[in-house]
Amino acid sequence: MDVKALVSQMTLEEKAGLCSGADFWHTKAVERLGIPASMVSDGPHGLRKQDQEGDHLGVNDSIKAVCFPAACATAASFDRQLLRTMGEAIGDSCQHEKLSVVLGPAVNIKRSPLCGRNFEYFSEDPYLAGQMASSYIQGVQSRNVGTSIKHFAANSQEHRRMSSSSNVDERTLREIYFPAFETAVKEAQPWTVMCSYNRLSGTFASENHWLLTDVLRKEWGFRGYVMSDWGAVSDRVAGVAAGLDLEMPSSCGINDRKIVAAVREGRLDEKLVDQACERILNIVFRFVENARPDTPWDMEAQHELAARIASECMVLLKNDGGILPLNKEDSVAFIGEFAQKPRFQGGGSSHINSFKTTSALDAAKGLNVTYAPGYAGNETSEEMIAQAVDAARKAKTAVVFAGLPDSYESEGYDRTHMEMPACQNQLIEAVAAANPNTVVVLHNGSPVEMPWIGKVRAVLEAYLGGQAVGQATVQVLYGDVNPSGHLAESFPVKLSDNPSYLYYGGEGNVTEYREGVFVGYRYYDKKDMNVLFPFGHGLSYTTFEYSNLRLEKGSMKDCDTQKVTVTVKNTGKRFGKAVAQFYVGAVGGDVIRPVRELKGFEKVDLAPGESKDVTFTLEKRSFAVWNSDIHDWYVPGGQYTVEVGDSSRNLPLRAEITVESTAELPRHYDVNSIFMDLMADPKAREIIKPLLAARTIGDHEEASDAAQDAISDEMNMAMMNYMPLRAMLSFGGSEETAAMIEALLKALNK
Repeated sequence: MDVKALVSQMTLEEKAGLCSGADFWHTKAVERLGIPASMVSDGPHGLRKQDQEGDHLGVNDSIKAVCFPAACATAASFDRQLLRTMGEAIGDSCQHEKLSVVLGPAVNIKRSPLCGRNFEYFSEDPYLAGQMASSYIQGVQSRNVGTSIKHFAANSQEHRRMSSSSNVDERTLREIYFPAFETAVKEAQPWTVMCSYNRLSGTFASENHWLLTDVLRKEWGFRGYVMSDWGAVSDRVAGVAAGLDLEMPSSCGINDRKIVAAVREGRLDEKLVDQACERILNIVFRFVENARPDTPWDMEAQHELAARIASECMVLLKNDGGILPLNKEDSVAFIGEFAQKPRFQGGGSSHINSFKTTSALDAAKGLNVTYAPGYAGNETSEEMIAQAVDAARKAKTAVVFAGLPDSYESEGYDRTHMEMPACQNQLIEAVAAANPNTVVVLHNGSPVEMPWIGKVRAVLEAYLGGQAVGQATVQVLYGDVNPSGHLAESFPVKLSDNPSYLYYGGEGNVTEYREGVFVGYRYYDKKDMNVLFPFGHGLSYTTFEYSNLRLEKGSMKDCDTQKVTVTVKNTGKRFGKAVAQFYVGAVGGDVIRPVRELKGFEKVDLAPGESKDVTFTLEKRSFAVWNSDIHDWYVPGGQYTVEVGDSSRNLPLRAEITVESTAELPRHYDVNSIFMDLMADPKAREIIKPLLAARTIGDHEEASDAAQDAISDEMNMAMMNYMPLRAMLSFGGSEETAAMIEALLKALNK
């Protein structure tokens, strides 16, 4: 299809109209030119296709579909192929339902456990989020269906999300909040990008030229179209100029007319409108030309796939004495309403109308399992607690199903605390007191405080595991599946430990990201702070050994690459999957940075006694920080650590490598430059040698011999470090000294 020729035949009004939706879910058609409407649908972990009245917050029913595990769960799989497989399944369902774009994945960073939409986001770590997103996108788009990576950018809270400004410094944006988008664009090229509601440092994302054009398109090479989040447009004309192609949903023609008026009045270049239309139509026709409405959608098969994915995502947080897996012959009490009615997804635009649900009680039929509800909603009673305690006492093991109810976390608002409902905590305490073999299964989209953690034997984090979560839970509890999930986020002991605690939510319409790059484990590890469970943590029913860490060489230039290899062995008696995690950190240096950062991971299948080598690649971005002076990535030369293990706090292997920086930062010296900085610069150090030889500092005639003797050379140099060049004039300076300083500065800044 010659899209440029097609756009040239459109009237200005038609072009302006194409830049906004026809309704809640469709782009506009231009029948006289054969341009069809195109339908998009909410995702990301299933389809929320609405055939009737549309809405954005999941109020009205959508078609029956398959609800896969949410991103909070799938990220914990640390399994790229699993995400691709899930994406392929969703792509098939989109083809079947004639949907051109599924709205997802959502890759915003989990800045705080309080964000109401954390269940839709992958991780607190940008590298992990980017890898998961790329795999998902590649899976969906392999079916010739588009994705819309969202929400670009710095949308890490729901509180005042449509009006608040996320004020983030350049380095923090580049190192924490941009990389997941950058990786996905460069590696997977999503068909569309969805801009966020919020302002970014004062400018709405929907009209931020630097964000949508300079960074997204010019730097990263994005080739698709940018759409707004639903209702995210403030100034439509400014949006077109900035690079916002499609406004969703329909503006009832109001903003279309504003675009027409701006072009006719000379305030908006019509070429920018043409450009937006071309980008939209390229995607519309990419789908039309590859549409496969006869693609089968086997929901029962996808239900089984959803169960397999959920079982791969569950994180065994605690397992004292190996109480898990359970024996199928033993008596077990399932306690808690979630055992019968699991919470398996979050609220809002991603809410799927599941065609079926399998609870843990459903999956446990035929096993020696009794049930007591324990609570209903957010309430319990003495009678319900007594029934639960009685069931627990009669069973060998008690399994309490708990977590967060729907009302606690949803799109549109944030949590105000990290606590589970009081009735659930009360229930767990009572059951644990009645049966020392108590296990807790958690259904939640974000970390919770666990005041009872020392009183239970095991905790299985099931997250929001999709419609087959009950089936997957029973498979893991009884050992049919060996748990292999690892936390994609840190679990702090309490909310006030979180680095954003003092500033999260902001004041009025301004949110300051004052913790900078110290998000999640980057903060906890730098502070050497106790956490409930660290980033990357996850237990197994077998054991693994990491050994033989080897680098190709002990030094490298920042422009080079080299392989790092480690051996992983299953030292237990069961088949299992290890997640080898690879972290890099700087040893010393002038830049304030995290102790370590995740730079690679691999999930490894291992039979008992089996060993496999895992290889990671070191390259520039493994060591780089964003330098705001040059507005680019920069590697400070020096020593770096390479650590490998199975969490950010369990890294048994460590090696050091020397990295040589090939880039030279621009320097400008003046009379206020201090000697410490001059001496740290090899070129400057050579130039100032004559000045140091002149001994004009600390040697003026007024100093007594006794005072001179009291000041050691070490103390003298320590004080001299902080002296600016101009201080030489104050301590015995002369015209000759002034001339020497002037000549020195010319040489330094040459």
